[in-house]
Amino acid sequence: MKIAITAQGNSPDSIVDPRFGRAAWLLIHDDVSDSWESIDNIAGRNTAHGAGIQAAQKVANHQVEALVTGAIGPKAFTSLQAAKIRIFHGARGTAQEALAAYKAGQLQEASESDATGAV
Repeated sequence: MKIAITAQGNSPDSIVDPRFGRAAWLLIHDDVSDSWESIDNIAGRNTAHGAGIQAAQKVANHQVEALVTGAIGPKAFTSLQAAKIRIFHGARGTAQEALAAYKAGQLQEASESDATGAV
């Protein structure tokens, strides 16, 4: 299983970026190989519109099954839902800590009524 986590830097020790579409980095953890991949999200940071949809396409292209982030916008939520990617929000701390919280079942799965994660 692959899990994407939004981060402010390119390593698992980086702080979770509370934004999805405009996150600095998208870190992908592969449970099978216990490895991390870092994806620079400069396009999302610099675009005027559609950052969430572009980031959703990036994680979908990497066969991600779950996304861990601080908050997510409604358009990105719809795009991720269409790609059958589960969304968990409210992540804090480092990407490594957010991954541990996800695995421990401590993060709330987003629904249409709270897609923004109370942000």
